[in-house]
Amino acid sequence: MTSAARCLILACGNTLRSDDGIGPLLASWAEDRWRNDSRVRILCDHQWTPELAEEVAAAETVLFIDCSLEQGPGEILLRDLSPASLKPGLVTHHIGAAELLSLAQDLYGKRPRTAQLLTIGPDSIELGEGLSEPVKQALAVAQRMLITTVQCLLNQQPD
Repeated sequence: MTSAARCLILACGNTLRSDDGIGPLLASWAEDRWRNDSRVRILCDHQWTPELAEEVAAAETVLFIDCSLEQGPGEILLRDLSPASLKPGLVTHHIGAAELLSLAQDLYGKRPRTAQLLTIGPDSIELGEGLSEPVKQALAVAQRMLITTVQCLLNQQPD
């Protein structure tokens, strides 16, 4: 069931693939942190799917969280995100954060006024549980960045 959130946190990753589990780990931490704040909604799954477009369209702001193979181990990057066109063909499985913004606009005629993507570079995404040392060392910084970002998103004035 979709409910509008001032700030929607959408995390993805696989806890059985080492550092790919950083998204779910941060989502779990965020659930505890904002447990009593109805303005924040947190969703996490192995991947982002087209079904999430309704949640994205209903949110005022959205923060996507994932690991990124394009970054060095433990490197944290926060960036603004704009919609990106879907690649031709039927999308039934995994889509990226930017494509999810576009899909929300296409299907529901709206999207969040602000979207950001927080990524952390993995050292390993091999089978295994637990985080590598570089990602463990980055965890506290990522959590502080998450707090600051969510506070900024919540303090934005509606259009």
